[in-house]
Amino acid sequence: MGRHTRCMQLPARSRPTLLRVRAQSQNGLPSRTAVGATATYLQVESLNGGPALQTEQRPITVNVTTPEVQPQLYTPAENYANLAKVQLGAKKSEMSPAKLFVSGILAGCYIAFGGFLMCAVAGNMQSLPVGVVKLISGLIFPVGLLMVTMSGSELYTGNTAVIPMAMYEGKASLGGLLTNWFWSYAGNYVGSLAMVAAVAATGVLAGNVVPVNVATMKASLPLATQVLVRSTLCNWLVCMAVWHAASATTLPGKMMGLWAPIATFVAIGLEHSVANMFFIPMGMVLGAKVTFSEFMLNNLLPVTLGNTLGGFLFVGTAFSFLYGRLGQPKAAAAAAAS
Repeated sequence: MGRHTRCMQLPARSRPTLLRVRAQSQNGLPSRTAVGATATYLQVESLNGGPALQTEQRPITVNVTTPEVQPQLYTPAENYANLAKVQLGAKKSEMSPAKLFVSGILAGCYIAFGGFLMCAVAGNMQSLPVGVVKLISGLIFPVGLLMVTMSGSELYTGNTAVIPMAMYEGKASLGGLLTNWFWSYAGNYVGSLAMVAAVAATGVLAGNVVPVNVATMKASLPLATQVLVRSTLCNWLVCMAVWHAASATTLPGKMMGLWAPIATFVAIGLEHSVANMFFIPMGMVLGAKVTFSEFMLNNLLPVTLGNTLGGFLFVGTAFSFLYGRLGQPKAAAAAAAS
C-alpha cells in the first residue's frame, strides 16, 4: 500500500485536468514508507491530456497504512512462549473451579462425540481387514479434539503439558496446576458419562460390537507392560497435537496439525484416559463383561498416570528445556521470569 492515488479537478478554459499524485522515493519506485514517514517528492501526472501541474521537489509527509502480516505458523520458540506465557498455560491456571468444571464437561462430551462417530462407522465395517478399520477409525476420531481446540474447553490430557510450561516460566503456581488438573479431569469424567447415557438413549449403537470389544480388551491389558507404556506414548502424541494446533494461526493449519498425531494414536491402539471414560462405560452398558473396579483399576487410573507422565515429561518439561527457562543459565532464567 505504498502507492497512494487521488484524482482532483482543476479549473481550465475548456475542461478540467485530472491529476494523479504519487508519493515516490528517491529511486523512483513507489514508496513503502510507514505511517507518518516522509516521502522524497510528489509526482503529479495528467490523466486526461490536460496540462500537468508544475511542482517543486520537496519533502512531504504522507500517511501510509501497511497491514500487519499475520504469520501462518509460529516458530517452536514463539509457540512455546504463547502456550506458556500468553494464550493458554497462564490463563488456564487462573480459571475458577466452576469454569474449569463446566469447560471440562464440554471437553469430555466433545471427545465422546469422536468416539461415538468412530463406533458408529467401525461397527458397520467388520467385513473389512482390521488394518483398514483401524486406519479409518483413526482418521475420523480427531473431530473430538478439533471441537475441544476450537472451543477452548479444558481437556485434562492436554493440560498435563501446557500448565507445566507456564509453571516452569513462573506464570503459574503449583496450586493453580493442581486445581486445573483436578477440575478439568472431574469435568471430563462427568461429560463422558453424560454422553454414554445420551448415546445409549439414541439406540444408534444397539447391537454394535465395537464398544463391547473395545471395553473388554482395554480392561484386560497387562498393567505394567502395556497399559502404562501405551498411555504414556498416547498422551505424548495428544500433547503434540495440541502443540501443532497452537502453532498454526489458520483453521486449516490447526486441523492439519492436530489430525495426524490423534489419528496415529487411535490407529496404533494406544490408551487415552478421557476417551476411555466413554469407550469402556459405553461397552459396559451394551453388555461387556467388565466390572466397575476392573474399569478403574485395570485401565482408567493407570492410564491416567501414564497420560500424565507422557504430557508432563515429553512435552511440557522437554520443551521448557529446549525453548524456556529449564534450558537457560540460572541468571538468564531469573531475568526471564521477572
